[in-house]
Amino acid sequence: GHTTGPSLNNDKLYKFAYSTEVYVDRVKASLQKSAGYRISSDVDVSLLWRNPENDDNQLIKITINNVQVENVNERPAAKNIFTGKNTEKIIGKTYLKALQRPIVVELLRGKVKTFYSYQDEPAFTQNIKRGLASLFQLQLHSGSAPEVDISGKCNTTYHVRQDQVTKIKALDSCELEKQGFTSHNQILDVSTKATSATVYVLEDSFIKSIKAEENYVLVLNSRRKTGAKIVSKQRLELKSVQSGPGLIAAKQVAGVVKTLDSSYVATTLVAEPVKSECKKCPSLSEHWQSIKEYLHPEKLSKAEAARSFLTFIQNIRKATKEEILKILKSESKELLPQIVDAVTSAQTPESLEAVLEFLDFKDASTFLLQERFLYACGFASHPSEMLLKSLTAKFKGDIANEEIRETLVIVMGALIRKLCDREGCKLPAVVEAKRMILNRLEQAKKGENVRMYLLALKNALLPEAIPVLLKHAETEEGHISNLAATALQRYNPSVLTKEVKETMNRIYHQNRRVHEKTVRTTAAAIILNSDPSYMEVKNILLSIGELPQEMNKYMLSMIQDILHFEMPASKTVRRVLKDMLAHNYDRFSKMGSSSAYSGYITRGPDVSSTYSLDILYSGSGILRRSNLNIHVFDRSAELHASQVVIEAQGLESIIAATPDEGEENLDSFAGMSAILFDVQLRPVTFFQGYGDLMSKMLSATGDPINVVKGLILLTDHLQEFQLQSGPRASVEFLGGLAIDISGGMEFSLWYRESKTNVKNRVAVFIAGNTEVDSFFMKTGMDTTMEVETALDFISTVQFSQYPFLVCMQMDRVETPFRRSVTKYESLPSGRRYTARRGKAELLAGNEYPLHQENSNMCRTVFGTKSDSSSNWF
Repeated sequence: GHTTGPSLNNDKLYKFAYSTEVYVDRVKASLQKSAGYRISSDVDVSLLWRNPENDDNQLIKITINNVQVENVNERPAAKNIFTGKNTEKIIGKTYLKALQRPIVVELLRGKVKTFYSYQDEPAFTQNIKRGLASLFQLQLHSGSAPEVDISGKCNTTYHVRQDQVTKIKALDSCELEKQGFTSHNQILDVSTKATSATVYVLEDSFIKSIKAEENYVLVLNSRRKTGAKIVSKQRLELKSVQSGPGLIAAKQVAGVVKTLDSSYVATTLVAEPVKSECKKCPSLSEHWQSIKEYLHPEKLSKAEAARSFLTFIQNIRKATKEEILKILKSESKELLPQIVDAVTSAQTPESLEAVLEFLDFKDASTFLLQERFLYACGFASHPSEMLLKSLTAKFKGDIANEEIRETLVIVMGALIRKLCDREGCKLPAVVEAKRMILNRLEQAKKGENVRMYLLALKNALLPEAIPVLLKHAETEEGHISNLAATALQRYNPSVLTKEVKETMNRIYHQNRRVHEKTVRTTAAAIILNSDPSYMEVKNILLSIGELPQEMNKYMLSMIQDILHFEMPASKTVRRVLKDMLAHNYDRFSKMGSSSAYSGYITRGPDVSSTYSLDILYSGSGILRRSNLNIHVFDRSAELHASQVVIEAQGLESIIAATPDEGEENLDSFAGMSAILFDVQLRPVTFFQGYGDLMSKMLSATGDPINVVKGLILLTDHLQEFQLQSGPRASVEFLGGLAIDISGGMEFSLWYRESKTNVKNRVAVFIAGNTEVDSFFMKTGMDTTMEVETALDFISTVQFSQYPFLVCMQMDRVETPFRRSVTKYESLPSGRRYTARRGKAELLAGNEYPLHQENSNMCRTVFGTKSDSSSNWF
């Protein structure tokens, strides 16, 4: 009769040679030097029963014997972990015996209908048998269909050419219980590509040979040279056909199986998870003792701190709540903030319970730990609904410190956005937190409360919050309207409505009331960044020349930056400028010191990073706002890596100058606000009010105020793969950042000058582990990358004359960059083979040019006093 699948002859024994190989290596490497192993064996196949009603329904018996385990690549005896060990010793006696017990497979139209094995079979030998049984599944006509095998239910396509059949399995379609997680931002994450192809050669309607190959390639999005690949190959070749056992007569399959061995049970072909136990792993407290010296506060900008932070997280993820609490309760005050960073970043239910039990929000004295916990929540790589729910409950309870209360709600905003980005906007905890923030903002009476909910919305970026933000931007005073405007600036221009553009135009052109320069310039930036119309651009250009002195210069600089950096609006700006030639010169030759400038920090094949720096002064030469942004982007995603804004107002009285129009009544204030990895942090105040300012100025040491210090988990990627040949593979990439950002502002009335200084010290450590765990051995590769650097930004202003002199410097120090790759093969006994390659280089320091006008000014500023800036600090 016609068959749609392979057909075995009666009374024959088919003898095959079978091998499975696994390789782990760098993406571009050839397989000759890879780590890995090969299992080879003989496989006997015979027909037990054929359905008298249907030729295409067969029951076959498959037996593995004569098993050998060896290296996949030749190694000298000294480097071979199998030297002097036979298979029984490597795999273990009971496991080898289990592996050699036969399985029975029912085929229907070429597909595996039922897989019979023993109930008490160890999962790892069972998976090897499933991998072998899955190879016998094929159809003899071209076409696509979902198929169930060891990988789960996958879309499978067959191409048939005479006696050759190719089976392509779409591994990304496989429905299998997926383990693991990915990082929140694509730029910080890992990309995976998986392929599977099997080629069958048939002879006499049965299998002559099978070659299967499965490839997993993983690359770090931020540096695609860093990555790993796992290759798994299976080969089955027919060696001979001998006379074999006769068929068993029966009507039904069940009868045949019972006759054969009553302990057989029907089980799924889909792999079951196997984990080898770690025999010599240190406990959490043992591990902590070995790394704690690297986590002292003064070492926090070293790569070793970031590395220790990552290994600590890995161990916390395996620990119980009690083990975690034990460390939290026994450590010194200076190490606790770093422990809180790690415990919170681990993001397991146990670690969250432990840290929430340890922290008491009713106790104001542990302010620092509470803040570190909250920021680590804000930076969470894959936050859970449970985390947001816990924070909402804390917010409704007693909180001793007002700043913690503020930070808490700001962080809730960041979590709302991260959960919404992952289709979690409708989760009950998210809905409740959104409603609470919007309702409380509506009821808030005091400025501080309004500010805190606006900051939360600046993180949450909810489309439904846009009308509220517009209202606050247009009708509120100073600080609040400015905050609402900068919140709108963070939205993707595609969600900003017509109302937003209309309101921003009213604010900029002051159609309804007088607004401060800071709000007006933000409004202009939003208009110019949201696909502005010809008229909008023309009106902004016409306004230049009619604005307060420094704002003229600032707007002019902003327009020049759009042109020089080829921003999206540059085409429209060029068109308008061409039409306005007649009355340009006077308008565009304004004096002043304010400026806006963008440039590249790095331009790479995978990711690039840009900085933008803009500074706005008041007419009397006092800083109103300096804003330094760093963005990282690849072809399809963007990350706001950092923003440091220093704002000041109402400081004219110190130098007995006249405030600008509309700013006569502003209270003296200076402060700093930061965004780090897309999360707005709680702003820091340098001084508030004239009295506070005077006392700080008289005692001014110019000591920098610490803005951010701590450890952040940036890349957090864990993925498990079920290989067709039986074992499981896992890939883990973790990237940690140790960071120390401080900022300060000092005045010298004697020299009539002021100085702001922002120091960014960072160390990054990335650790990747790719491993195939075959239960009786592990093979894999560790990849590490580390870099330590510092970015300093200093601006000096001399206001003894007008236009006053401003010099800005942005420097990056010389940066060490190290990377290494270690391939390994190891047995549970501890016997291990490793091959390591490392490379270290020094990336040269860099002084970023900013713009020509600035370079000229720096010469003047430092020329008036001394040639170098170093002895001036």
